[in-house]
Amino acid sequence: MNSEHLYFTAETTSSGVIQRDFTIGDVTGALWSPESGADHAPLVLMGHGGGNHRKSPAMVGRAQLLVADGGFHVAVIDAPGHGGRPRTAHDELEIDAMQRAMAAGEPVGEIVVRYNAHLAERAVPEWLATLDALQKVPEIGADGPVGYYGLNMGTAIGVPLTAVEPRITAAVFGLHWPEALAEQARQITIPIEYALQWDDEHIPRESGLALFDAFASKEKSLHVNSGTHKELPRFEAHSAVRFFVRHLVRDVPAPA
Repeated sequence: MNSEHLYFTAETTSSGVIQRDFTIGDVTGALWSPESGADHAPLVLMGHGGGNHRKSPAMVGRAQLLVADGGFHVAVIDAPGHGGRPRTAHDELEIDAMQRAMAAGEPVGEIVVRYNAHLAERAVPEWLATLDALQKVPEIGADGPVGYYGLNMGTAIGVPLTAVEPRITAAVFGLHWPEALAEQARQITIPIEYALQWDDEHIPRESGLALFDAFASKEKSLHVNSGTHKELPRFEAHSAVRFFVRHLVRDVPAPA
């Protein structure tokens, strides 16, 4: 995908935030930017959760927050088999296996880990091509800092992406098992913020702690909240904005 070009297909503006849909080959994405002051602002890549898409409510809400409170550009692409992207036969088999396990009240971790690892193999090259294309957009440019923000499946894709992409210099992850990710996490040394739900009914707290521990970052913060898998407090999104402001917004020298 390295030679693919980015094409904007739609644009809307609301409350000082510009939202543009784009395509890169057969990958569909969305880019949010400040209506003013966007020139060479830092870029945050966001990965959505399993079963969701680039403009699911969580993605739109986090993107608008990052733009409004941090002044960032924010980009999300649909993972393979998500949004309007077609599913393969393999996708259908894995999704069916997850749904049957959940209906039977059986653990789904092994299936989710396996399927997410498969999706990451397909999605990481797409993200690399997307980042190349986004940095050719004049108001983003190739020199600005880049962050990554993804929970659940967004972590499953984001960890291997961050492990191989040196342009990403800060990341927020969370809510995933360590299997298939711990080895790549050990290759990551950039600042990390990690979210964990103490009462997660799917991911044992020991598993979440093991993945956090695997990151080789000298600066990493663990944010633990009570509640189940889907009860991550909304204030964690505000914390993520502050994290990216600390690490991606370059200090402007004071006048002499």
